[in-house]
Amino acid sequence: MNGKTIFCAALAAAAVASATAEPAAAQKAPAPAAAPAWTNGAVCYEVFVRSFYDSNGDGIGDFNGLTSKLDYINDGNPNSKTDLGARCIWLMPINPSPSYHGYDVTDYYHVNPQFGTDADFKKFVAAAHARGIKVIIDMVLNHTSNRDPHFQAALHDPKSPYRSWYIFSPKPMGKGPWGENVWHKSPVRDEYYYGVFSAEMPDLNYHTAAVRQEGEKIGAYWMRTMGVDGFRLDAVQYLVEQGKCLKDCAGTHAYLHEYMASLERANPNAYAIGEVWDPLDTLLTYYPNQLTAYFTFDLADSLRTAVKRGTVGGLFGQYVRLQDTLPSYRWSPLLSNHDGTRIMTVLGDSMPSAKQAATLLLTLPGMPYIYYGEEIGMTGDKPDPRLRTPMQWAPRPGMGFTTGKAWESAQPDSMTRTVATEENDPHSLLELYRRLIHLRGSNDALASGRLVPLAASDPHVAAYLRRGSRGTVLVVANLSGLPVSGATLSAGAGTLPAGRYTPRDLLGGPNGAILQAGANGAVAGYAPAATLGAHETLVFNLERK
Repeated sequence: MNGKTIFCAALAAAAVASATAEPAAAQKAPAPAAAPAWTNGAVCYEVFVRSFYDSNGDGIGDFNGLTSKLDYINDGNPNSKTDLGARCIWLMPINPSPSYHGYDVTDYYHVNPQFGTDADFKKFVAAAHARGIKVIIDMVLNHTSNRDPHFQAALHDPKSPYRSWYIFSPKPMGKGPWGENVWHKSPVRDEYYYGVFSAEMPDLNYHTAAVRQEGEKIGAYWMRTMGVDGFRLDAVQYLVEQGKCLKDCAGTHAYLHEYMASLERANPNAYAIGEVWDPLDTLLTYYPNQLTAYFTFDLADSLRTAVKRGTVGGLFGQYVRLQDTLPSYRWSPLLSNHDGTRIMTVLGDSMPSAKQAATLLLTLPGMPYIYYGEEIGMTGDKPDPRLRTPMQWAPRPGMGFTTGKAWESAQPDSMTRTVATEENDPHSLLELYRRLIHLRGSNDALASGRLVPLAASDPHVAAYLRRGSRGTVLVVANLSGLPVSGATLSAGAGTLPAGRYTPRDLLGGPNGAILQAGANGAVAGYAPAATLGAHETLVFNLERK
């Protein structure tokens, strides 16, 4: 037999050992009929607790530190503009774990003691809710730590009731979904176990009913007892292996139906966003009624590429496809996260490019996520710990993050690119993020308006409308590092109601030239400005005369 055939046999044996059938026809979780009110115009903020703020000087960020910095993220006052204005916080793994990153969990019912106590976490949740912030936590369902008591019991005792929670084989059974080694030698007997990511992360066997039930029980516990509003589900593509299928299998889709239904039984307003790091065609197979939302990594790639290369390219195509398929709160664009090079580094440490990328992200559709420190221009590249360095609060030893020695050393720019140096600068990247996030939350067109791409006479110019029920916003971006003069915009019939429009600048700059929409609603040869500066982005509210 070849490796895949043998692997199929190993899965079949695991299923027999569990005395269960394939994942049952799941209880269907219907797609929400309308967007939850909090998502309209919302932006979410990703936080690595270990790196955000250390309250006790041990060099490790903690819940009390995070709580003390909530006013930076959202102070709860809709009239204040000195906070970011994010409406939800996604916390990377907070459970006990032997690793710094936390994606190998040993206890799903408590928090990592390095971050504080369960009571500290509950206080954080209460403080976040008091400010109108939803709390989303990372949920690692594909695998546990190899130090998890369930795995240790299964490893040491073939008759353990937890044996069927994992996948064992007398010998390696082929390669993994990327052609990698996924069978790891047992340290206690002559056998192997399956772990798609590493030996430290043995995969759970979702052919076992008890595993599926435990995952649902954990989700309900964190919502009902600990007060969270939902979850970011790590690596959902790999949950269920079926025969030769190791990724995106039918059983995975079935379990996500089942899992979302269980969350909604625990909390009818539950929110869950999944990680499917693949092209849009694959991503769309996880809709319409599995999890609430998913990250859109293709959109991140197209946006970063447009800004970096200075040409429009395929910037709009997939945005339009998604908008024509799904409500905007069900897909989440981003610029970077904890797994990839920070956007400032991708853009060659160019502040004008970083400002432009932020402006595009926060004026295009979807429900964006911002990675902590992105708003001040933090840099970072692989290896992974260097993507997750401590937040740079102030230009002093410890970065204003800790009074002790930080768990990870600072980036080279940690003394110059900080919250303290940017928060009172009206031209800073931080101030731009604040203005854009608040604008998105208050402007109907940016919150939920339809994206209408416009044709530009210059290949370096990207232009689009966001048409809402109570107004229209025009965005024009020169993606080039050089000024562009004489660029004009055009669009076909039905683009706008006929009439003359005054473009009022929403970011504090001068207003644009009068725009005329013809009797059929077309726009022809419109020049918003005589010259667009290098990496300049204009954001106008169109006021019809």
